[in-house]
Amino acid sequence: MRNTYLPYGKQFIDDDDINAVIEVLKSDYLTTGPAIEMFEKKVAEFVGASYAVSFSNGTAALHGACFAAGISSGDEVITTPITFAASANCVLYQGGKVIFADINPKTYNIDHTDIERKITPRTKAIIPVHFTGQPAQLEEIRKIANKYNLVVIEDAAHALGSKYKGKKVGSISDMTMFSFHPVKHITTGEGGIITTNNIDYYNKLLQFRSHGITRDPKLLHENHGPWYYEMQFLGYNYRMTDIQAALGVSQLNKLDSFVNRRKQIVAAYNESFTEMAELQIPYQLPDTDSSWHLYVLKLNLEKLNASRKEVFEELQKLKIGVNVHYIPVHTLPFYQQLGYLKGSLPEAEKLYEEIISLPLFPLMQDQDIKDVIDAVKLVIGKVKK
Repeated sequence: MRNTYLPYGKQFIDDDDINAVIEVLKSDYLTTGPAIEMFEKKVAEFVGASYAVSFSNGTAALHGACFAAGISSGDEVITTPITFAASANCVLYQGGKVIFADINPKTYNIDHTDIERKITPRTKAIIPVHFTGQPAQLEEIRKIANKYNLVVIEDAAHALGSKYKGKKVGSISDMTMFSFHPVKHITTGEGGIITTNNIDYYNKLLQFRSHGITRDPKLLHENHGPWYYEMQFLGYNYRMTDIQAALGVSQLNKLDSFVNRRKQIVAAYNESFTEMAELQIPYQLPDTDSSWHLYVLKLNLEKLNASRKEVFEELQKLKIGVNVHYIPVHTLPFYQQLGYLKGSLPEAEKLYEEIISLPLFPLMQDQDIKDVIDAVKLVIGKVKK
């Protein structure tokens, strides 16, 4: 047994990150200053997008994207149930209705064939989620969007550094959201960003994150002088601080090494578990390159004399910080109150009963990886039929 608890995810902060934050703390700007613009520029350049707009967190960024896309009362937006609640909540914030499409049982991502089945005259957008870091089938989703004139907003909270058919996620769809929560690929503490190639979305996002206020002379209805600004619609205070942005710039410099380390850990897991009939390693589409936010192991429960809960608890006792991603959104109490039904998305609900997320983060040492592998083999060895 380990002496210390190994979490499923953890940030990597070094002296360069700390010094970058200190530099901002000593500067003239703690917020709405030059570090924001620098961070946005570097993220846009990294993914190959024309523009990037930072937000206080990933949920705020998704809310901004729904606003920019024109989601309003009565509009329907299709997304996946295997995600964090924010992917759906952002639609509700705009008065829209969430429509859940089931998942592909092989990739665990949204099933594009079910997307098309769920489209109605009220459908306005699709929010595919790149679960664990593997991109959804964007080519098929784009064809559907073009056919029905829909906006595509990628929830790429898990997918900074991922590629789809050779192109970096963040440069492909109408808008793409990345999250910078501490367990993500890079962190700003809390934070999020939208990348886009559309100038109109870019301008709406900038204004939305700052109360709906603009000082841009080209957008003003009147101009009383250099001090003048206008609030043109009801926006929010969703701004990122320069402190966060400075951390983000420093973290971005290390992203490639972070992703490479994640891939090394995944390779070790795959090698260790691929021949175990009681387990199923994550399937990856040949035209995608995941940046591996999560490593989701599927239990073949018919081959075990234990439930997922029992396996989970045994691994926790061994101080392996396993987790479960995610409880299907439509089964959460709030969504049940809205009328969503258990049993309506069978693939997602079945998957939920079978999966466990193993620790995966760049700070993991080789001994940590070995501890995880040994613990999984020990527990499965005890409960296999």
